[in-house]
Amino acid sequence: MDPMQPLARHHSVFFLILRRLRAPLILLITIMAIAVLGLTFMPGPIVDGEVQYMSFFHAVYFMSYTATTIGFGEVPYAFSDQQRMWVAMCIFMSVFGWTYTLGTVFALLSDRNLRQAIATQRFVRAVRRLREPFYLVCGYGETGRLICHALDRMGLRSVVLEVDEAKVGEIDLHSFAADVPALCADASNPELLGYAGLTHPSCAGVIALTNNDATNLAIAISARLLAPRLPALCRAEHRETSANMASFGTRHIINPFERFGETLALALHAPIASQLLNWLTGLPGSAVDRDRSPPRGHWIVCGHGRFGRWMVNAMDAEALPVTIIDRGMQTDGVHRWVHGDGTGAEALTEAGVAQATGIVAGTNSDVDNLSIAVTARELNPDLFVILRQNQYANQALFQAFESDITVLPSEIVAHECLAILGTPLLAPFLDEIRRQDEAWCAEQLERLTARLGWTVPEIWSERVNLSRAPALYRRLMGGETITLDMVLRSTIDPGEYLECEVLIVERDDDDHLLMPPHDTALRPGDEILLAGTRHARNAFALGIANEHTLEYLVTGEDLPGGWIWRRLSRRKPQTLKPQLP
Repeated sequence: MDPMQPLARHHSVFFLILRRLRAPLILLITIMAIAVLGLTFMPGPIVDGEVQYMSFFHAVYFMSYTATTIGFGEVPYAFSDQQRMWVAMCIFMSVFGWTYTLGTVFALLSDRNLRQAIATQRFVRAVRRLREPFYLVCGYGETGRLICHALDRMGLRSVVLEVDEAKVGEIDLHSFAADVPALCADASNPELLGYAGLTHPSCAGVIALTNNDATNLAIAISARLLAPRLPALCRAEHRETSANMASFGTRHIINPFERFGETLALALHAPIASQLLNWLTGLPGSAVDRDRSPPRGHWIVCGHGRFGRWMVNAMDAEALPVTIIDRGMQTDGVHRWVHGDGTGAEALTEAGVAQATGIVAGTNSDVDNLSIAVTARELNPDLFVILRQNQYANQALFQAFESDITVLPSEIVAHECLAILGTPLLAPFLDEIRRQDEAWCAEQLERLTARLGWTVPEIWSERVNLSRAPALYRRLMGGETITLDMVLRSTIDPGEYLECEVLIVERDDDDHLLMPPHDTALRPGDEILLAGTRHARNAFALGIANEHTLEYLVTGEDLPGGWIWRRLSRRKPQTLKPQLP
């Protein structure tokens, strides 16, 4: 039985319409009954000396087309004066009844509850018909839009719950390869999450991206209780919300300010490791600046809100002097505070911008942040500027300024979600990098960039199983030994390697091989994380999936392609016996 079917019954549009039209329908039925009954009792014309009375059938037939203002004449005989008088009265009653009914219908069509019920039932039917895996996206703001477009490019379906009706209407305007079922509703309601497919067999995960932490927490709780096996990716901008989500067992909690705070702390503490992470997690195809690491020295933080606190904590962890500019008069007794907003030269000068090495414009106003950055750069052209961007719509302004680092929370959350969804092995690999020392990171960064350049590569993973790598899996299960060196070779020139590198090999026995050498022997079930070009990705996937390509990589022999040629190639050549003289 469909788990969503009982929920859909509560929003039956048919019964809702019947309830709203109950009084008009009763009135029309009553008028019709009185008119038909009166016609059967009214004496008609005299034919052959007998008074003719209209039968029940003829009375119903006549009133049916008369009530709809369509006239076909008087049947079965010309009416008498009494019948015509009764028909006239019935016409006036019908006009009144239909006027009342049509007015009720027009009011019903403009009723918001009915439109919502129709949209909900259409939405439930669309979700119920889904047979391919889909993700439930709660919140279609800037982050939700980026996530839905990325899922669409990955060939995955998405279902959207959004409380803003205008944003729901925008979904139809965006070019998606597949339809995106969307409903204007509060995603914190567990019943609505059920309508959206939380318990649907094809639901692959829940992504909570609303701008309200309480709503995201409610979604996380509902997902944990109603669908505990589904992965839940939840956005949280307050530490209390993150802790509450973690107590309910939420697998992936994404705080954009905390993520960037960790990134900044790593960049200050281990700049080479930070460059390696930036090279691995940037937008594929973009170039990474080698000299973009934030400098050590005196920093100024403008705005001591949620974002500013994370920035101050990151600098405190490295024992860097920090001056805070904020409109509030509070002080923590540890840092130097300047009252103001940083948009004017007075507050920046008082904070020591001329001697500072970096500044963080981290208020919740894009206009103020741009004003802070422009003023600070005029006072100190060598200043390292970290600029917080709140609205994606202001992208042109922030690109024109060319800050050292621009922090856009929606992009941070979107990239984190896509990394988890697209390459689940990337997150544990990045954690392994953070635990390595600078010398190891420098060696790996030099090796990888020497092979692939400073352009951000594509990151992908392949699992050695029957569905993703059938040719390789069958050979390994047959007892053959195949190493990374074999599958990483180019099919065009066996002496060359593909433009990709293996980052980590994860095995079922929790044996993780970080940056494994090329002579590493593969095993069935291995999951391989790689970085490289798009061409290398396609060639590697072909090599482990196609028997002929893998045979060429392993042995250097090109197998015959057709069935007949394969059979002929298996036949042993006949040896000619010498003839006796």
